[in-house]
Amino acid sequence: MAIKVYIDQGHNPQNPNAGAEGNGYREQDIVYRIGQELYRLLYEDPNYIPRLSRPTPQTQLGNSVSSSLRERVDQANSFGANLLLSLHTNASTNASASGTEALVFRNGSVAYDIATVLLREISLVTGLRNRGIVLRPRLYILRRTRMPAVLLELGFITNPEDADLMYNNPRLFALAIYRGLNEYYGF
Repeated sequence: MAIKVYIDQGHNPQNPNAGAEGNGYREQDIVYRIGQELYRLLYEDPNYIPRLSRPTPQTQLGNSVSSSLRERVDQANSFGANLLLSLHTNASTNASASGTEALVFRNGSVAYDIATVLLREISLVTGLRNRGIVLRPRLYILRRTRMPAVLLELGFITNPEDADLMYNNPRLFALAIYRGLNEYYGF
């Protein structure tokens, strides 16, 4: 049976709920492109049925931060997803902060296990440091889904090298996630 993956390209193209900015890039634009590349890879593989939160660059979800998050979770739940992947870029006041990390609801969960594999692949494929998994049980997107949910902070938009890598090589990140999913699910 095919795995249903809901790909949440974090944030909206404009407020409310627009993303971070750094080095001339906007988070919502970077993760939109990475999500599109991941969607194509999963769509072409009969082992997966993907769905995007933002099928177009102009897709706006909700009219507030809370309604935007609620709409994403509601879409994933009604889709009957087996996994929600929420794609984001990290940000820091320290421009040298770099690497990829994942946020999950709790330790010892399916999401934690998936995040472990995804981080390993992202780090291997992109060369970014694996910053590990952070437990964030209060995040709406992680606690309100009926399926495992992983929020990926792919790299730091505030780090020039991370930002350039994410913007100029969206397929690289998508390929790393795709490989990680194949490894986890045994495809």
